[in-house]
Amino acid sequence: MKVPASLSTIGWHAVYRLIGALFVAFLLGLVTGRMALSLALVLLIYACIQIRNMVLVDRWLRFRRVLPPPDISGPWGEIVAIVNRIYLRKQYHRARVTELMREFRQLTTAMPEGAVLLGPENEILWFNSRAGEWLGLKRKRDFGMRIENLVRHPDFVEYVRTGKPEGGVVVHDIGQGGSRWLAFHIVRSDTAVRQLLIVRDVSREKQLEAMRKDFVANASHELRSPLTVISGYLDALAEEEKLDPAWKEPVLEMRRQTERMNMIVNDLLELSKLEADDTPREDQPIDIGGLLTLLRKEALQLEERPRNIRVTLETDALLLGSESELHSIVSNLLSNAIKYTPAHGEIELRWWIDDEGAHLSVRDTGVGIAPEHIPRLTERFYRVDAGRARSLGGSGLGLAIVKHALQRHDGTLRIESKEGQGSTFTCDFPPHRIVPRKQQATGG
Repeated sequence: MKVPASLSTIGWHAVYRLIGALFVAFLLGLVTGRMALSLALVLLIYACIQIRNMVLVDRWLRFRRVLPPPDISGPWGEIVAIVNRIYLRKQYHRARVTELMREFRQLTTAMPEGAVLLGPENEILWFNSRAGEWLGLKRKRDFGMRIENLVRHPDFVEYVRTGKPEGGVVVHDIGQGGSRWLAFHIVRSDTAVRQLLIVRDVSREKQLEAMRKDFVANASHELRSPLTVISGYLDALAEEEKLDPAWKEPVLEMRRQTERMNMIVNDLLELSKLEADDTPREDQPIDIGGLLTLLRKEALQLEERPRNIRVTLETDALLLGSESELHSIVSNLLSNAIKYTPAHGEIELRWWIDDEGAHLSVRDTGVGIAPEHIPRLTERFYRVDAGRARSLGGSGLGLAIVKHALQRHDGTLRIESKEGQGSTFTCDFPPHRIVPRKQQATGG
């Protein structure tokens, strides 16, 4: 262990003083002829001085808040100086911490979000007034209580215990609010044993989202009827033999645009249905291999398609889910691949499982996507090239439908792409949705 330089110096000063006292005793013994008595007397005086200094330092250490440091020379004076510097530094840091805590409390009180400080066992150490209001917490009663014992919403309890999903969780009808939607996010560090729970009131955002969904659903329903009428009249005009030849091409273009509008309306209705339907489904084991084979056969009937569309099945396992929604996922991904892959290109539909779960991918050798566009591909109506997408008849809703359908199957979408080399869209499903075919056969 390394000894601080100041303490080492104090030790040497004490040794020098003791040696000086012994030298004085030796000289006094030579003068008086009583060496032992002189040595004992000098040592007694030296010990009394040390005891006096020790008592002064002890008294000052006990009452240093009200007593000034004792005026002592020698090693004890140096010890007092060192302790006094440490004490002043401690007082400064304590005052600084107190000031920071006061500012922290003022800021957290004024912040629009709720904040709850949790211990290693998720016990409540502190919370601001906003969190107390929203969660129905009382300071004297609830300090030290585990947060999941007071906020009992199942989604919240699961999030606190597992930390999943990483982005936090949104719950409804909690605490005393009743009609509130609250978003929870836990901030953790790698070393700290404490964690901070941030609570936000997202009721307004939820209301706006609900209004948007209702508007899209209602508008789509209202548009379907007039589009059906317009489409019927255009079909009749296109088949009319007496139609002026100058109108034939405009009528055909109007029919194409009407079909495109019908496709957009149908996609909007499907997306609205996926977003609004929170009821549990009757999941069934779905033969993904058979589904891919069927969709490949349908794609081969198209006039404009890549020359090579193949299916790679690395497992015969089934997937627990909704057949219509899984069909929508694959058909939308395959449709996109067909649109953006040239005739000499190829598309591969692949199905496999591993330790992480089940995976379904659609890989193409098409035009590819620039990296800056990939994070936004699942947004509604987002197009990398709006003009090209419109000319190909895309609605801009296919990947949004894929994203929502995957979420209803606890799945995620991974996108890998390079411009000019093609793209790979991979759907990842958790292991609990895998149904081995042998198990299915036994159950049947």
